[in-house]
Amino acid sequence: MVQPQIRIPATYLRGGTSKGVFFRLEDLPQAAQVPGRARDRLFQRVIGSPDPYAAQIDGMGGATSSTSKCVILSKSTRPGHDVDYLYGQISIDKDFVDWSGNCGNLSTGAGAFAIHAGYIDAARLAGEGVCTVRIWQANINKTIIAHVPIANGQVQETGDFELDGVTFPAAEIVLEFMDPSDESDGGSLFPTGNLVDELEVPGVGTFKATMITAGIPTVFVNAADIGYTGTELREAINTDPAALARFEKIRVAGALRMGLIKTPEEAATRQHTPKIAFIAPPVDHVSSSGKPISASEVDLLVRALSMGKLHHAMMGTAAVAIGTAAAIPGTLVNLAAGGGDRRSVTFGHPSGTLKVGAAARQNGGDWKVEKVTMSRSARVLMEGWVRIPGDSF
Repeated sequence: MVQPQIRIPATYLRGGTSKGVFFRLEDLPQAAQVPGRARDRLFQRVIGSPDPYAAQIDGMGGATSSTSKCVILSKSTRPGHDVDYLYGQISIDKDFVDWSGNCGNLSTGAGAFAIHAGYIDAARLAGEGVCTVRIWQANINKTIIAHVPIANGQVQETGDFELDGVTFPAAEIVLEFMDPSDESDGGSLFPTGNLVDELEVPGVGTFKATMITAGIPTVFVNAADIGYTGTELREAINTDPAALARFEKIRVAGALRMGLIKTPEEAATRQHTPKIAFIAPPVDHVSSSGKPISASEVDLLVRALSMGKLHHAMMGTAAVAIGTAAAIPGTLVNLAAGGGDRRSVTFGHPSGTLKVGAAARQNGGDWKVEKVTMSRSARVLMEGWVRIPGDSF
């Protein structure tokens, strides 16, 4: 018997240079309120995946890694936190939902949505100013602090803050990623123990790499070592199947060296992490919008891939990794930015530029990052109910 569609309260929200479908945990069907296949299938149907046409026409997704996302928020029971934030990266064409990492851009949306969804006491929203929302990032067990502007007891979404990669200005939200390195299970900021390694990639070659677990596990390589300049736009990479296959080989080799996977085959079930990024010293170039970027405006150039494709701007979590690596003398990122001690870095990405601040200190032989700070924006695009067939999860 064919089942009718069901409707689930949901909010379609842009956070930074990403957008996704946001849910309150208590609004999900009972079977999807816990991790498992039902939750995965529900989110896939909402987004329109897996889609062999890679278009997500029959769902809310936009057929890019930046728009194939779902978020669950709930009231936090963890001391000192307002909400728990769980993020799912939905594969576009494969039957897979990746829960292995965070989305830094949608972390902005999580702070705003916590207020929209009624998780923040009204007394904290009185008048105008900034509401500080403490978020527990449940994918990676880290604290994120969002400073959300408030007007008339509600989120102030409009403003004049411009974010490269987003067409229209909005209100600025400042994010603090606290202690962003992954040191669980005896891990470290640099899983290999080195600031720079010689990474051997079967079928590709051997070249220098900085592998770091801050914000999200990331493998940095020099653009020149793999035949690029660091000024490439999406079309130069994403229309080249051979280049994408080579980047995937680099990602798999990095994942193995970082201990994220034990066999190359496991990489297929961990598409969201690690990220692969290539870097270069600054040069004059033109962004994807046609805006000229002078070498004097940035400290270095970075291009990063997400879910197998070059990102149109920069993932927020990768920006955390960039800021962290730039703050530590001797990493490839730090060297590309000119070396030395620094507490912030401005880098060029395909859509423009982004500034990230980082506070890093050395404790004995190990580096520790206290926090990484950046500014983003968020805006509700639509709210109401999302509908899916009742037999789809």
